[in-house]
Amino acid sequence: MKTERNEVIAAAAPGLLFAALLGGAAGVLAATLDVAERAALWALLEPRIALIFLWWLAASTAAGAAARRAWLHYGATPGRLAEDVQVLLTSDTPHALKAQGSAGSQALAGAIQALAQQRDSLRADIATQVAEASRQIEQERNRLAALMAELTQSVVVCNLDGRVLLFNARARLQFRALSLSDRNAAAGAHEGRAIGGAEALGLGRSIYGVLDRRLVAHALEAVQQRLQRGAAHPSAQFVTATRGGQLLRIQMAPVRAPDATASAGSAALSGFVLMLDNITRDLAEDTARDRLLHSLTEGHRGSLGNLQAAVELLDDADIDAATRERFMAVVRDEIGAMNRRLNDAAEQGLRSIKARWPLEDMLGADLLAAAAQRIEAQLGAKVSVGDADEGLWLKVDSFSLLQALMHLAGRLAEEYEVRRLQLRLAPVDGKAQLDLVWAAQAMSTETVTAWETEPIKTGGDETPLTVRDVVERHGGALWFERARVRQEAFFRFLLPLASSAAAELIDTSGSRPEYYDFDLFAGGDGNHALDERRLVDLVYTVFDTETTGLQPAEGDEIIQIGATRLVGGRLLRGETFEQLVDPQRRIPAAGIPIHGITPDMVAGKPTIGEVLPAFHAYAQDSVLVAHNAAFDMRFLQLKEASTGVVFDQPVLDTLLLSAVVHPNQESHRLEAIAERFDITVVGRHTALGDALVTAEVFQKLMPLLAEKGIHTLGQARAAAQETYFARIRY
Repeated sequence: MKTERNEVIAAAAPGLLFAALLGGAAGVLAATLDVAERAALWALLEPRIALIFLWWLAASTAAGAAARRAWLHYGATPGRLAEDVQVLLTSDTPHALKAQGSAGSQALAGAIQALAQQRDSLRADIATQVAEASRQIEQERNRLAALMAELTQSVVVCNLDGRVLLFNARARLQFRALSLSDRNAAAGAHEGRAIGGAEALGLGRSIYGVLDRRLVAHALEAVQQRLQRGAAHPSAQFVTATRGGQLLRIQMAPVRAPDATASAGSAALSGFVLMLDNITRDLAEDTARDRLLHSLTEGHRGSLGNLQAAVELLDDADIDAATRERFMAVVRDEIGAMNRRLNDAAEQGLRSIKARWPLEDMLGADLLAAAAQRIEAQLGAKVSVGDADEGLWLKVDSFSLLQALMHLAGRLAEEYEVRRLQLRLAPVDGKAQLDLVWAAQAMSTETVTAWETEPIKTGGDETPLTVRDVVERHGGALWFERARVRQEAFFRFLLPLASSAAAELIDTSGSRPEYYDFDLFAGGDGNHALDERRLVDLVYTVFDTETTGLQPAEGDEIIQIGATRLVGGRLLRGETFEQLVDPQRRIPAAGIPIHGITPDMVAGKPTIGEVLPAFHAYAQDSVLVAHNAAFDMRFLQLKEASTGVVFDQPVLDTLLLSAVVHPNQESHRLEAIAERFDITVVGRHTALGDALVTAEVFQKLMPLLAEKGIHTLGQARAAAQETYFARIRY
């Protein structure tokens, strides 16, 4: 029976008992009197009815209060003792039971405390033995972690749902740089501001927040096909462009399921490894070296030509004809040999440039987006992108192909003042047709041929490659057409489509990074609804807000958001989110002593319109957890219209869950719950401090919920809604 109901019964029972006794006595007395005696008795009592009622009310109130105090002291004590014992059983630290109630209850609490002390002693002995047995294993782990930390390549391991379960420091730095680049690109001319903790990579987070799901699915399908064909070490490779214009080369290798064998046809996977390289800078550096070699070659050729002309002019009359001719022949021979060597070196360098970059899988839509972005940035032209098949994959050298497109667009702008272009891509007869389209202009065949065969120029730089070289490198074709009906002209590239040919092998044995949670291998199952998932298998974002006041509907604003993550039941203190917010309104002086945030601290900070998208990205694909979550969620919901950010994931409230597991406790404030669980409160009334305390409370609540038969998210949400506190609205 609920505590509230027990207290009401204890308080009301004496009054009802007194009323029943009085009514029974009156009935018995009335049955023994005749009519005249009853009339006389009524005449005697009638003027004293109010006094009798007041006496009954006072006696009932006093007796009810005494009964309630007795119930709280004696009747409710066993329930509170049972809840304290639950905490004691699940706590990893010594926990003292409060001696309450009768002498028997206090003696029982003492006996339980003694048993708990014996258990703690046994635990300590076992922990010592386990620590000793694990020492050698930990040494090996540390060695592997050190090796992983020193790798110059970014490594990320995911389960089949795309949840990150392992990555190294290099990957964290690379994704942090990519996030900043993407935010700057999204901000346009304004530099994007860093939002505290809004990083793209973290344990339990989805890799699809960074990479297109289709890219990963395409590569994973290729890996599985190679596994089914019996490949011992299958892998796949693809290239993608980020919103900030960075080019990533990504190699994928499978992680086999524990029960999978190495025999042919086995394709049971539990996840995949991604090895990432940002090739943007490498391509730029190599291009610079190519330009240098080209300039040296052309410069020497010009110098030698001048030298040859000068020698031919040395027709001095003082030198006899035979001598002059002999020396002139030597000079001509040497000049010819030098020219041949330079030509051979230039030709060899050109062949090297043509063959340097392998053709790689790239999503057609990514290629169009990257080309449009670069043409607009360098030429100032407007580029529209036609609808491309989302499943169309190309086999291309993306860098050289982008250079060829930019070269042709530059020539159109320079010679014909074309400022509006369109890019189209479509599959035709086993190939891909890539069109660079503009409004029809008269153009001769000689002009088109000259553009195809001259060195590619992009942004004032020149490379020895020609557009025709790029086309030949792809085994394709290029031609110019005019569509008179549509009044347009276009260059059409014929390019190869991606196939499932084998990619380079990846040896991933023996790697272990600094950030890992292997339990996520077993936790991933995207086919189940979240409500059916076990609480221990979910990823949580535990958050808190500090606000200007307590009335979200009356104009109060968020001034700070703090959050942390729980993955596999583990609190990730290194992956926190903390950001002050400019509320663009006055902060009441009465609240400053509570949260400690002054107007000077938030002046110039990002507004809620900037912070909420970053926080939404941090919390995506996770369950939200907060204490008195209705309050915090109301602030977020009121900002949906102005920011376009919607937090539609499930929400759990530690206040409600505490009432579920401890219905007999008098308080479910965060401080009271933390005290019950022996949790040290640090940074109270700061957003991040409260979020960390809430996360520790939630960790303690999960095993207690399991003891009550609450194992899934749906069960926890249903149980929370049955509590009294679920009626609170803001």
